[in-house]
Order: sequence, then C-alpha cells, then structure tokens
Amino acid sequence: MSSKKDPDGMELGECTRNPGYQDEDGGGSVADTNTGVPGEKEEDSAAVKLDSAEEYTQLKPYAGMPKEVLLLYSSQARYRVPREILFWLTVACTLTLVALTITVIALSPRCLSWWQVSPVYQIYPRSFKDSDGDGVGDLKGIQEKLDHFEYLNIKSIWISPFYRSPMKDFGYDVEDFRDIDPLFGTMEDFEELLAEMHSKGLKLIMDFIPNHTSDRHRWFNLSRTRDPHYEDYYVWTDCNASAPKPNNWVSVFGNSSWTYDEVRGQCYLHQFLKEQPDLNFRNEHVRKEMIDIIHFWLKKGVDGFRMDAVKHILEAAHLRDEPQVDPNKPPESITTEWDLYHDYTTSQLGLHDLLRGWRAEMDSYSREPGRYRFMVTESYDYHEVDKTMMYYGTPLVKESDFPFNFYLLDLPHNTSGLWVKHLVHLWMGNMPRGQWANWVVGNHDRPRIASSAGQTYIRVINMLLLTLPGTPTTYYGEEIGMENINVTDSQIQDPAGKYNASASRDPERSPMQWSNDMNAGFNNKTNTTWLPVHPDYRTINVEVQKQDEDSVLSQYRSLSKLRQSHLPLHRGWFCYVHADASVFAYLRELDGLNQAFLIVLNFGKESVATDLSSIRELPDQLEVLMSTNQDNRGKVLQKSRILTGAGEGLVFEYYTHTRFNPNHPAQCYISEKACYLRVMDILYTC
Repeated sequence: MSSKKDPDGMELGECTRNPGYQDEDGGGSVADTNTGVPGEKEEDSAAVKLDSAEEYTQLKPYAGMPKEVLLLYSSQARYRVPREILFWLTVACTLTLVALTITVIALSPRCLSWWQVSPVYQIYPRSFKDSDGDGVGDLKGIQEKLDHFEYLNIKSIWISPFYRSPMKDFGYDVEDFRDIDPLFGTMEDFEELLAEMHSKGLKLIMDFIPNHTSDRHRWFNLSRTRDPHYEDYYVWTDCNASAPKPNNWVSVFGNSSWTYDEVRGQCYLHQFLKEQPDLNFRNEHVRKEMIDIIHFWLKKGVDGFRMDAVKHILEAAHLRDEPQVDPNKPPESITTEWDLYHDYTTSQLGLHDLLRGWRAEMDSYSREPGRYRFMVTESYDYHEVDKTMMYYGTPLVKESDFPFNFYLLDLPHNTSGLWVKHLVHLWMGNMPRGQWANWVVGNHDRPRIASSAGQTYIRVINMLLLTLPGTPTTYYGEEIGMENINVTDSQIQDPAGKYNASASRDPERSPMQWSNDMNAGFNNKTNTTWLPVHPDYRTINVEVQKQDEDSVLSQYRSLSKLRQSHLPLHRGWFCYVHADASVFAYLRELDGLNQAFLIVLNFGKESVATDLSSIRELPDQLEVLMSTNQDNRGKVLQKSRILTGAGEGLVFEYYTHTRFNPNHPAQCYISEKACYLRVMDILYTC
C-alpha cells in the first residue's frame, strides 16, 4: 500500500478505507472487505489504526474524493442546510412562475385572428390582372401581383367567383362547384396561387354561392328529366305554359321569378336570372351536396368563405303571393323587387340553422393553430338591420364571424358629419355585445366611392374606413381612388345592364390601373380588355402613386400600418365626441394605456373650425400625426379650434392618464374589453 504526504507533513494512505462505514450493499463495514488474500484484512486494519474521527477531522473535501468522504461532509449542517435552502427556493420559484403563467393566460384576452388584424381586399378576377393577353384577368395574374398586398400591409384576400360557369352572371351562375373556369385558369393554377399566398402569409377567402346554380349544371339537367335522386333538387311547381306565373314573386333582376321548362313541363324558381335556378334546401341531399363542396375547398386549404345571397336560400313552401308595397297597384304591373314585401322569399325559418351547420363544418378545420377558417355572410337587409345582426349567431351558437356591413355604401347620399355618424351608429348601436364590426364602402355591385362621393372625399373616406373599430373591406382600386368608367350601350357586358342600362354594374368593374403602360398595365401582351380602361389611368395608377408620398395609395398604406401597429386603433374603445353638418369626430383609446387617438373628419363642402374644448379628457393642445393634407402634418392645434378643409381628415395622437369611456358609456363601444399592464407590457381582461 503506497503512501504520500500532505502539505502539513501527514502521511496518507492511498485508497484509504473508513472502517466505520458500511459498503453500498449494507453487508458490513468497508474495513471488513478484502481481496480474498489471506492476512490482508489484518494488514489493512493495522494500516488504519488511527481513529476515524481523528483521521477525517484533519481532511478537507478535495476533487476526486471517494464516496465515503463525500457522504461524510455532505451530511454536515454547514453543507446540508444551504443545499436544502436552495432546493426549496428553486421549488418556490418554479411554482411561482407556473402560477404567474397560469394567471397571465387566464387573464389574457383572446388574440385577434387574421381576419380581424388585417383589412380584407376584394379582387374581381376578371378585372385585376390579365396574364395571358385574352383581355380578361385570371388566377396567374393575381399571383403576379401578390407583392401589392404586402406593400399595403394587407393579409386577407377575397376573390370573387372563378368556378366553371357559362358567365351569364360572371361566375355567380355555377356549372361545376369543383372546377375552375378555363377563362381564369386551371385547378393547378389555383393550387399554385394558394400555395404562394400562404408562403407570403396571405389568406384566401372564396365566394361560396349556395342559393342557385347555372341551368347548365349537371344537377339541373338531371332534375328537369325527373331523375329519381335529383328530381327535387330545385324548386318546381305546376304552372301554365302560356302564362308561367304560379304567384307574384319577382326576380332581383326584374320580372317574374318563375320560368317554364318544356322538358319537365313545370316552372322552376329563380330569384336572380332565369339561367340561375334556385336550389331546394328542404331536400336533405342538396344540403349534403353543399357541405361536401365546403369540405372540398377547405381540404385544399382555402381560409374562408363569403356566403353569397344567403337570405334567399330558403323560400316559403306554400308559395303564396307576397304583399304589395302599394296595395292599389295593379298586380300585372308588379315587375321589380321593390314592389313587394319579401315575406316569403327571404330570411325564412330554418335559414340560420343551415348557416350554423356550415359554421360547425368549418370549425372542424379550424383546430390547427393559425388555420382558423373564416365565414362572412352577404345579405342586403337595408332598413331591417335587426335581420342582418342575426347572422352573428347567439351567445351559445356561433354563425358567421360577421355579416357584411353595407350601410356606408349610402355615404354619398348626404356628405355630412351627422349622416356619417348615423350610418356608423346603425351598426354600432345594433351590433350584439362582444361581436366584431366591419365596414364596406364599395364592391362589384355598387358605384365606386370616388365617383359617387367625389375625388375630394376619397382620402377622408379611406381614413374613416381604416380608423373605425373592426375589419375594413377595400374593393380593388379604391386604394388609388379609381373612378367609374363610362360604358356605351354597345359595350355593356353586365346582364343587369342588358335588361336595364341604368342598372349596369360595368362602370365599377373596369380593369385595375397598375401603371401608365398600355391598358394601364392590366394587359401588357395585347391591346384587348374586356371592359374599357379608365382614361385617367396615366395619372391614377399604382406605379405613379408609389412615388408620391402624398398620394391616395401612400396614405392608404400609412393608415393600414398605423391601424395594425397601435393597440387603441385595432382593439381599443371607440367613442363619439362630435358630429355636425360637416365634421364627424371620435376617439380610440385603451384602458391602462396613456396613448390615445382623436380622429376628426370633414365630410362637408367647406372649411370649418371645430371646438372640442368641452371634452375635458382631451389635452388643450393636439399634434397632428397624420392628415389627408400633407401640409398639416406635425402641426399643433388648440382643441378649441381644430381647422379642417372640405374632405380633410386628421389623426391626432396624444397622451393622457384620463380615459373618456368611463364617464361616457353611452357614447362608447368595444368588442372585447382589455386593459394594458405597462409593468409587464401585456394585455389582460378587465
């Protein structure tokens, strides 16, 4: 057994044994163990004759010490107590962090979904971008222009119908719900477009058209020949072939909504064109067919649907005459939808059950994080706003994420602050508590806002659209202020216009103006466009406006970014503060956050000075963060005299500890209340 000396001169034996410790099996002391060589036990005992306590009191812990020495020292209080303190401190910290995490999660408001964070941009595919030179826009053309949406900070794209169709109503007469019309491309083109959109973080919303099909659809051809399975896929009734009017129901496009079919010998219902027969949703097979179609597109990865013309889906089975608006009008002169109260052809019992069923089907695809499937309904209910609000569903049963809000389409009827407040309040004052608002100022069925309201107001309208609470929807071209085109009788393409030239929707469907090149950059290959390009395209186009910081496009982009980057604007309180014959003003604020915004919009015909000195929650001086008039940006104005020109909008950013909404609850609205906690930089439910 070798030995060595420690620095104090004490001789230590290597592989020292502690005779007082037992081996790891507990079968005896280490001193009792030996290698099996006779006499070794006695030699080891002699070598460690020193008392164990005396031996170890002279030693300090050292690297590479044997287990016995380690155990001896680890059991001493000066080592054990700090170790236990650290252990329980670690446990306490871990439990505290877990509790804090659970608390934060429990108190945090629901994160906004993609359809709430971004504006929705509507593409009318015939008019957006032509990639093959045939004069009609297509799916590849849309793919070529995806960078435009990134430039605008827009993530949600709604594309109007591109199903296979005879194009009697430009895609709203569907011949095959599972195919792409060759005019727009192929299914492969669609899949490439969708994949490219998703790679850029964009979402695609499709039009879903449940009310009717084309009269060239396979189902209709089988139904008119009385195939046993398809016989009742459509709404048929007996009628007189010479005067096919089973009742007084009128089509949206005018005249009777019944047409006699010689093959079947009966009349079929069509609430739109005669080439668009209404499906019979009282037939369970029809309901299943439409659910299967929803599944078909969701499996391909579509992010949502706009449900078209939903109020027409069901009609009364008794087929009674509808009441006349003017009872004294001769029945034979009833030719337009405005002549009747549509008690039996719209919003029938069972409609919302259908929509809620579709919502449930879509929810089954929404479980994957980031893949929520969005559903919006389209229903023009005009003054019957309570009917529109029913599409939100109930607190217990979800329906659409929101029904389209078309009331701002009436904004050009009376450009005044009071009128704008009235239109805004129609929605905010009737929307069910906790629901999400939305705003539409133009679409493929209504004149462009720059034409109906005037170029003077396009900027202030865009500012209104992007600073109101909820989701704004922008029709292609509105971001640059495109106007209606003039269409001669010989140029009319719209079926409604061919019936009544004054009702043509062609003027608002002209090709998108991308540049000052040939055909405004819409078609760079041939000198062909399905509708004329607006003659102002050399000055009103995307390329030109990108170079101008004061353009309509640049302002739209700045507002879009402002909306997304500031909590008060995309999920804060909305509060009315002023409205008069010219000006509409409101606040956007968030509890717990000192930052707030005042928006002052002049819809009048002249410059006015607005006095907001009665609003004590506002600071006396306000700095202009953004203005539709670039010269006014950065100016500091007194709240007692805020000067705005006709069609001018101002966004003021200010800081205050005093909130407006607690003292004026009747003037304020919020979808889901949340508060900001500055210490942790988080939102919590309050």
